[in-house]
Amino acid sequence: MAIDSSLIHDLPAITVRRTSVSAMSNNVYLLTSKKSGAQVLIDAADDAAAIRELLGSAGADTPCPLTLRSVLTTHQHWDHIRALAQISGPDIETWAGVEDAGPIEEETGVQLTGRLAHGDVVRYDGVALDVIHLRGHTPGSLAFVYPVEDGPTHIFTGDSLFPGGVGKTQSAQDFTSLLDDVTERLFEVYDDDTIIHPGHGDPTTLGAERPQLAQWRERGW
Repeated sequence: MAIDSSLIHDLPAITVRRTSVSAMSNNVYLLTSKKSGAQVLIDAADDAAAIRELLGSAGADTPCPLTLRSVLTTHQHWDHIRALAQISGPDIETWAGVEDAGPIEEETGVQLTGRLAHGDVVRYDGVALDVIHLRGHTPGSLAFVYPVEDGPTHIFTGDSLFPGGVGKTQSAQDFTSLLDDVTERLFEVYDDDTIIHPGHGDPTTLGAERPQLAQWRERGW
């Protein structure tokens, strides 16, 4: 599988690679440290073979051996966890949000390394991500933030924020919760050039989406 160069972000310390898997076009993201070869995968959604090819495709980025250190899951929905059992292993940490971890373990049979809460930071030899809890799409949905010195921040939002709106919710209360969190924890904190990497589809920026916030709230989805 050739990785489309348009799906690669070459940042000073890491590369970010993306591939899309399954009929639902789930995005799988791979962050690779150029210095250490440490790799962090976000959402082992489906198609373990394609994910392994993605892992190997980062070899040109670093002279160090590549090592998958962790799989981070943005939320519990089945289409984002179907390859977790095949990709995880004894030397690979697996993390998810506090409220979603139990359902993920039950669905996949994977005993997660631990639970992540709002304000946590995960670090692996040159890859550091801030954890943002976004309540509404699922109770424990997370976004992972990679700040870049002298460049745009990158945020991996799962199904909580897309181009054109927030993720699907089951009630008006859940929608309000999600839009409030996205507003207060993303739009009010990060700059317009911040790049949003959603769980499906192409990236966007906070600046492109910010003018629509009032419209989203008015329409209720």
